Amino acid sequence: MDGGVFNTILSGLQLFDWHDALDIIIIAFLLYKLIGWTRETRAYEVIKGVALLFVFSVISRLLQTNTLSWVLDSILQSGSIIIVLFILFQPEIRRVLEKLGRSGKQIGRTIAEASKDQNGNEVVRDIQRTLLHLSKRRVGALLVFEQKTGLGDIVSTGTRLEAILTGALIENIFEPNTPLHDGAIIIRGQTIVAASCFLPLSDDYEISRELGTRHRAALGVSTVSDCIVIIVSEETGAISMARDGKLVRYLDSQAVHDVLESIFVKQGAGFPWAKSKAQKPANKKSKNGGKKA
Repeated sequence: MDGGVFNTILSGLQLFDWHDALDIIIIAFLLYKLIGWTRETRAYEVIKGVALLFVFSVISRLLQTNTLSWVLDSILQSGSIIIVLFILFQPEIRRVLEKLGRSGKQIGRTIAEASKDQNGNEVVRDIQRTLLHLSKRRVGALLVFEQKTGLGDIVSTGTRLEAILTGALIENIFEPNTPLHDGAIIIRGQTIVAASCFLPLSDDYEISRELGTRHRAALGVSTVSDCIVIIVSEETGAISMARDGKLVRYLDSQAVHDVLESIFVKQGAGFPWAKSKAQKPANKKSKNGGKKA
């Protein structure tokens, strides 16, 4: 580093005031949140790559490698790279923007308000019994529990019910060869809003081929919203949960109870047991011997 560069940095520090400090703090906070929101997505790797380009650009300027500096500046200052990133990572960008919009947002009928209408523990026990019974009979089911992000666009793809949530109704809906058994039900609070709904399938190429359409749909909708999805496999009877684009498989009775309790009794509660089991389902052998779930 020559004396000219050092003098430039020194003069810049002398002009540094609290406005600059506030500006740096805000940018640092936004970058921190952006990294946190995209850490387990494909966009995270791209963000690291762009950050490295910025670092190389600064280093090339300090080393006065003019040609390399020009190339890097051309790449970083080009508007086309921003457009390409938006096209390639539209799902991740949408997810980040939805998380921003969720802050402080409440849907018209929140779970907390709905829980005043009926005892949450009774609902938990009722649905738990139903899920275990469906699992024992190997009847496929897909339950989507809406949280802060509204799922109106998905509700419109199915048959509107607006029915009180009961285990008997869930079992009746998913009974094979009935009109509404194919698809997902959307649950808002303690109301089944719609049945036979179509969910967006996950486009993650790392998902194991052994997973069937229900699991891919559960991962897809949990990636683009903050909903919690419970899946019952008709092939194996295994019960799984999808949340934030991650899948936890082979839930036992206690785990099912914990998930439902977090929804209807202890809103926002985490699942300590899920941290070690949650996974982006990669190509791993499963307990069902490779059958599609």
